[in-house]
Amino acid sequence: QVQLVESGGGLAQPGGSLRLSCAASGFTFSNYAMIWARQAPGKGFEWVSGIYSDGSATDYADSVKGRFTISRDNAKNTLHLQMNSLKPEDTALYYCGRGIDARRVRISGAWGQGTQVTVSS
Repeated sequence: QVQLVESGGGLAQPGGSLRLSCAASGFTFSNYAMIWARQAPGKGFEWVSGIYSDGSATDYADSVKGRFTISRDNAKNTLHLQMNSLKPEDTALYYCGRGIDARRVRISGAWGQGTQVTVSS
């Protein structure tokens, strides 16, 4: 079955960086778009970023554009999210998701358990 395991979360200072990773298994990783989303305390689920199955295109929420970079390694079945210039409002539980096909980057068919990111001084 589909398994998505996030890692790399933790505590960062405002202006700092973190790199999230997602290890995927149970499906052909290179056939699917992949997605990052987050949920902050007391707030709704927010789509953050997505990437085509072949990595040829990416998309970002306005709130993270220019600060976050999504990437993937199809040889290692791994998805990443490089987060720079972190802000306190980036504090959330971050989820890795599998898309429903190769190119739709805003709809997920499965999610991992999440990794916590806390941005605070």
